[in-house]
Amino acid sequence: MENLVIMKNQQAVTTSLQVAETFDKQHGHILRDVENLKKDVSNFGEMFLEGSEPDSYGRDRKVIYMNRDGFTLLAMGFTGSKAMQFKLKYIQAFNDMESHIKQELDTSNLSPELQMFNGLFKSLAKQELATKNLETKVDGISDIVALNTTDWRQDSQALIRKMGTQVGGGLAYQEIGSAIYQELDRRAACKLDRRLTNLRNRMAGEGASKTKQRNTRKLDVIANDKRLLEIYLAIVKEYAVKYKVWNDEF
Repeated sequence: MENLVIMKNQQAVTTSLQVAETFDKQHGHILRDVENLKKDVSNFGEMFLEGSEPDSYGRDRKVIYMNRDGFTLLAMGFTGSKAMQFKLKYIQAFNDMESHIKQELDTSNLSPELQMFNGLFKSLAKQELATKNLETKVDGISDIVALNTTDWRQDSQALIRKMGTQVGGGLAYQEIGSAIYQELDRRAACKLDRRLTNLRNRMAGEGASKTKQRNTRKLDVIANDKRLLEIYLAIVKEYAVKYKVWNDEF
């Protein structure tokens, strides 16, 4: 019953894995229940966030992070005397975590575990402030978003190639491109591989040649979704700044 509530993105949350373990339920059933809530909850994205965590074999598995409101909504259907006890423990855990967030603590009086948590929280806060400053510095990303399809593809790939050159060339270009796609999957809570397969299948159904299907790439998936495009370009921007190639290009 430890770590019922954790910190993520400076917010107190619990995970679908923790809820399944605590309430003795199958994780798949928790994911199903959350998915069912998606149809009826207008602010679903504020209460539930899709992510992944490695299993015992090191393979990524889907996990849902939920804040206090999300947990409360999900746990409404959990009944029984033990369920009520567990709910109360979660409420207390959320209260304790949120109290730590709001208060300035004398870290000298904290246990080693809480000192580590306090340091982590400060690090996260510092990172977010740095990110906001970074976004202010390079808000020229709007110039890329405004470009036509051909231009944004060329410009983004040119930036990625230059990043690869910065770290030694060779396969670095592909590795950075793959890392950007993975970050897009995480932030947009999507699966580009699956979307690409679906797009190729639709093309096949519409009579497109096999060559055209093979030549269809993840960038084509991104081009067909404005939200994905904006997130993708924002990530490319961040990587370009990180590898110090942004100012040279734009």
